[in-house]
Order: sequence, then structure tokens, then C-alpha cells
Amino acid sequence: MLKLTHLNKSYENHKVLDDINVVFPKNKTTVILGPSGAGKSTLLRSINLLDQPESGSIELDNLKLNYESNLSNSEILQLRRKSAMVFQSWSLFPHMTIMENIIEGPTQAKNENKEQAIEEGKKLLAEVGLAGFENRYPSELSGGQQQRVSIARALALKPSYILFDEPTSALDPELEAQILHLIQKLAMEDKSMIVVTHNMDFARKVADKVIFLENGQVIFDGESKEFFENKNRRIQDFLNAMKF
Repeated sequence: MLKLTHLNKSYENHKVLDDINVVFPKNKTTVILGPSGAGKSTLLRSINLLDQPESGSIELDNLKLNYESNLSNSEILQLRRKSAMVFQSWSLFPHMTIMENIIEGPTQAKNENKEQAIEEGKKLLAEVGLAGFENRYPSELSGGQQQRVSIARALALKPSYILFDEPTSALDPELEAQILHLIQKLAMEDKSMIVVTHNMDFARKVADKVIFLENGQVIFDGESKEFFENKNRRIQDFLNAMKF
């Protein structure tokens, strides 16, 4: 289980997260929705300390950290080992082959045996539809292929949770569909995932739970079906606006 308690985060005089209290269940897909500027990506990035809140705490498996404290490098590393982020842009190392990109995390951060990591990497590439791409470089792949490598790289870390921050926003509609199908497949395999997206059809299909943010506050926190059938005026306005 992943639990965030009393999270607060500000940039200058603007409060981005305002006393956030949420739980992300294990082996489920939680989708974070909300208008632009609601704090969705900041909330996601707080989980692995790409953004550090001023206050609040995180509990992940057997680890509990207080964001107000001066966290040590060891504590930050412990937390980051338990999650893996897939960004809007794929963020692959351009000077490394696809396989080198995939095994970098397991061998460097988790001290896994290189040969074992390579074998696992081959299986993951096959799983995302890129068998035989081991020795290519990112520049030789399309955007959709690079994003699939990013997902394989995240899976290689065997994280407790995979974090997706608008993973298809930089892709055209055809490539977007490929990535969404892949994430949906992972959801069906009961991976623990947290997804920020603007695609409501995808959110409806993949989400077990929905968190709806606005102005840095949680407006809704509950089951997906309940969200999409909710009669709350603000939620209905949001869903209607996202249809166009």
C-alpha cells in the first residue's frame, strides 16, 4: 500500500498541493484526473521525490518518510527503489543502446547481475513488442517505440508502483493507442500503477480508483464507476468538457 498524509507543496506564493490525504491500493490502477494546473503531476512527482513537499508523510510498503525532515540520500534511494516513473517524453539515454537503457537501473541502483538483467531485459522487450531491438539506439526508434522502451525500463526495476505522468501526451493518436493498450494490459496483470492522464475513455477502461484534483485539493477519491456516474456538478462539467 502507498499512503500520502497531509501533503502540502507550494511554489512561491502558489499552493500546488493543499493537505492531500490519499491511499493508492496495491495491485490496482489509480488514475489521477483534474484540470490543467490542478497539481496532478506534482502529486505524482512527490511520491519519488522529484518534487519534495514542505510537509506531510509517505508510507510505501515498510518504509515511512516525513517530508519535513532532512532526508538522507539513503532514505531517498530506498523510496525511489520502490517506484519507477514513465514520463511524458521518454527520457532515454541517447548514447546507450536500448538494452543498456533497460539494465542501467537494475545493475546500478539494485546491484543486479548484468547477465541476469540482460535476460530479463530481453523478456521485457518481447513483452512490449520490441523483441530484437536490444542493440538499437533511441534515435533509431519512433516516439511510440521509445515510450514502450521506457515502460520496459520501468518494469525492469520491479517496482512496487509504476508512475505514469501523461505517458502519451507527446504522441500522435495512433501511437497513443498503442501505449494505452500496453498500459491496459499491465492493469489486467494487476500491476500497481498510478496514472495521470487527460484521456477519459482510457481512464474509464483502466482505472480501479479515481482521484480528482482541483486547485491542489482532492475533490473526489473513490471507485472509478462511482466517479464516472457521479452527479456532482463540478465533476459533470469536467467530464463534459473533456468530450470535445
